[in-house]
Amino acid sequence: MKKFFILIASISLLLFISCGDDIQKQMFTPEIPVYKTETQRIPIYQEFVGEVYGLKDISIRARVVGYLEQIYFNEGTKVEKGKLLYRIESQLYEQDVAAKLSALAEAKTLLANAENELNRYKPLAEVNAISKSDLDAVQTNYDAALAGLEAAEANLRASQINLGYTKIYSPLTGIIGKTKAKVGDFVGQSPNPVILNVVSQIDQILVEFFLTENDYLKFARRYIEGKDEKGNKIKLEKQKPNLQLILTDGSIHEHKGVINFIDRGVDPLTGAVLIQASFPNPTGLIRPGQFAKVKALVNYVEEGILIPQRCVSEIQGIFSVLILDEDNKIEKRRIEVGQKYSDFWLITDGLKANEMIVYEGIQKVREGMTIKPVVKEVKPLEPIE
Repeated sequence: MKKFFILIASISLLLFISCGDDIQKQMFTPEIPVYKTETQRIPIYQEFVGEVYGLKDISIRARVVGYLEQIYFNEGTKVEKGKLLYRIESQLYEQDVAAKLSALAEAKTLLANAENELNRYKPLAEVNAISKSDLDAVQTNYDAALAGLEAAEANLRASQINLGYTKIYSPLTGIIGKTKAKVGDFVGQSPNPVILNVVSQIDQILVEFFLTENDYLKFARRYIEGKDEKGNKIKLEKQKPNLQLILTDGSIHEHKGVINFIDRGVDPLTGAVLIQASFPNPTGLIRPGQFAKVKALVNYVEEGILIPQRCVSEIQGIFSVLILDEDNKIEKRRIEVGQKYSDFWLITDGLKANEMIVYEGIQKVREGMTIKPVVKEVKPLEPIE
């Protein structure tokens, strides 16, 4: 009887210990947030460093020589088309116009005299009162006087044009820069200033950048030939603004742009081709001479995987994540990463769809540890276009 009670007590003790182990195991299995991978169509972008130009950058030149008498604008402000900008001394050109007017009057007088003489000689020649040679001489004088009048008129127009060049007007509406000549400077010939200023139209800007020959071929196949890198036909859409402009402070210009010019050939020295893109700039924030990055769509990954950057560990250029196996045990796996999307990485190798990776608490867990996963729904800060 005593042995029977001892046996019952031993079995009870074993059952209690076993249940305690299960309870303890449940109590110490931590809940860890995880991210579940999925595949999606992901656009691939590339960035190119470019320089900004105005839609039109027009140099203001002094086309006649002389001393600069007056400036009629404030530097760095907007000027309207046709606004008077500079005035160069005009006395010499006014004198030249007056001299040409005098020469024109003299030419008119000579022509009138020659015409009168010709009109007198013609009736006499008809009745053979004068010789034909006399009539020819009078006709020659008249033709010479007529040519002299035309030359005088042409000289007067040239002088008036030069006089007009003493006043310089804005050729377009835009922003004018800093003047390169001050009042009193002699302008119009080297080494004195010839280019006085530059006016830029910046409601639309141009950005020039270079593509390598390989990058150019990618664009050509996609946008010109209608083929992808494997030679498969792709459906081309009408070009719409799809270029982003990234400014030097990291901000993104609010208006998208389009490519409007591709140079005729590839530079054999650099192996690059010049590309020009245009962007709206209604606020005038962007000015010529700035540097910016043009972000362009170059391809798509049809079944790409994005994971949050916080899931990834990097040691000496080697990237890895903590992943769960079928038993919710943690194992470490090496991965290959591509470009960044906001706060996510594009994974090029090492992961597949519907796998769970540790999202938070990476420092609190270790390989071989069993956890209770809690799936987190996380999206990139910026939507994938």
